[in-house]
Amino acid sequence: MHSFALTARDNGGVSPPLAAKRKPAAAAAAAHEADAAPVSPSLRALAYDRFRQCILDGRVRAGEFVSQRQLMALLDVPLGAVREMIPRLEAARLIVTVPKRGLQIAHIDLKLIRNAFQVRSMIEREAVLHYVRTATDAELEEEERKHRAVLARALSGKPDARLDQDALAVDWNLHDRMVDAMDNEILSEIYRANSLHVRMIRLDAHQVRRQRVVPAMEEHLKFIALLKARDDAGVVKAMQEHVEQSRQRVLDSVLRQGGT
Repeated sequence: MHSFALTARDNGGVSPPLAAKRKPAAAAAAAHEADAAPVSPSLRALAYDRFRQCILDGRVRAGEFVSQRQLMALLDVPLGAVREMIPRLEAARLIVTVPKRGLQIAHIDLKLIRNAFQVRSMIEREAVLHYVRTATDAELEEEERKHRAVLARALSGKPDARLDQDALAVDWNLHDRMVDAMDNEILSEIYRANSLHVRMIRLDAHQVRRQRVVPAMEEHLKFIALLKARDDAGVVKAMQEHVEQSRQRVLDSVLRQGGT
């Protein structure tokens, strides 16, 4: 009796078995409170940006199933931020909730490709008309330099493990810059969400130079030359041709992989 009384006092009047049971319960309650805690706008934005980067890095794939807990670990954000991010991803059709299976990353099919490129074409047409009038000569010279450097690497025939990654960065940076130059946050948000559908499609590494990098850089250089000449009609035509060629390359890739 004496020994038990000391032990109970040491545990705040609770016997050891009860104290042991309360520790996991307290930890679970603390975790639940953390998950239910209000999520700041900056944390919501961080979760979305990290999800977007996961797509760009290929860490999540089209059609893949993931749980909220997996996303929490992958993005390194609280569960509450993941839960608040999901409606935004669903609205952008980047993720779909499948009953009894969980969350599925958007499946790429021919209809989605058609829709995504239609939206892209509409936004970029307005963007290029604005950009041709507002871009500085120095800015266009720098874009031309970066594109020529990537094209030279692609044509060199030398092994280049970073070629695809660097080419994509140069390619999409020009498109993003043109859209952002309109200073319309709504359009920029729509454009970036839409473009993620396109960026989820990966061409096989051995096909990169022939099917994507070289033609994309050559099309961009033609387009940049028209920007430098301040040719409104020419840049619109060149951009529409480039978007159509990009769409065709994506379609060819999907059809080779057995897409429907």
